[in-house]
Amino acid sequence: MKLTTTFSAVALAAVSAVLLSGCVAGEGSAGESKASATEEWSSDTLNIDFATYNPLSLIVKEQGWLEEELDGVTVTWLQSAGSNKANEALRAGAVDVGSTAGSAALLARSNGSPIQVIDIYSQPEWAAIAVAANSDITDVEGLRGKTIAATKGTDPYFFLLQTLEEAGIGLDEVTVENLQHADGKAALESGAVDAWSGLDPLMATSELTAGTKLIYRNIDFNTYGFLNATEDFINNHADIAQVVVNAYEKAREWAIANPEEAAATLAEVAGIDIAVAKKVLLERTVLDLDPTPGKTQRDVLEIVGPIFVESRDVKTQALIDDALDTIINDTFAKKADASAIG
Repeated sequence: MKLTTTFSAVALAAVSAVLLSGCVAGEGSAGESKASATEEWSSDTLNIDFATYNPLSLIVKEQGWLEEELDGVTVTWLQSAGSNKANEALRAGAVDVGSTAGSAALLARSNGSPIQVIDIYSQPEWAAIAVAANSDITDVEGLRGKTIAATKGTDPYFFLLQTLEEAGIGLDEVTVENLQHADGKAALESGAVDAWSGLDPLMATSELTAGTKLIYRNIDFNTYGFLNATEDFINNHADIAQVVVNAYEKAREWAIANPEEAAATLAEVAGIDIAVAKKVLLERTVLDLDPTPGKTQRDVLEIVGPIFVESRDVKTQALIDDALDTIINDTFAKKADASAIG
């Protein structure tokens, strides 16, 4: 991972409007700064997730930037075990902001979840096809007739679908066991399944501790890390949404400048060895990217969308097309200002 980064242009107008409090807020458009330290935020609560597959969320949480900036707002953190769980929390209103893979966000939006992506937190290579150390499976062709663990509704599941399609293997030619990521890892290592479409940091842990082998990798089959928010939160609490995105940009800067410390944070929260954390964060996660969601992410999702219809995860292509047209909200990332935090 390069230790330099390219950020969105700083919103100079927002910065100049920050007065004594230095907080980004206001009842007006996204990114508008608070007029005074006594002006209230649009809500007195913020429910937001953190996840080991989203390293920036761990940094924002550990540093306490949201709590510091959002004076008078109760910030509640909920851990997401996977994109599917984050989507469940967003749809249920348990969180206002949740982190998923891009493919999972598209699936949710296509099936009626009122979410939009407001920031891109990473381009990870977090999914691959893994087999046990003693497996005689050496390539994707060897998966025919086998049992594969994957968590439906997450990037590893969609990674598996793309991998099988590329190899010309039908879903009816394999058995997919719908297991949460940690359970998939355990099933692979115990021999309960033949393969696992894994997710880091669990996958990297299994490589280093159990000798698990990756038989197929393809970063292009890994969709981006999407920071999503409910439309209600976006429309009614744009001031707080902007602070969240600003904090994410602060975390991106911090992680790139302090890779060892960022890896240590991941290791502590995930309960993994520092060597595993470094493999995940420094070798398989690109943080040096434009955080503004747009054409790059849409192009990736346009490839994944038809697979959802073929696998019957979405009823029609029309639902996919509508989701593609409405899922991206670039307002906040375009105005992202890391310097507004702290």
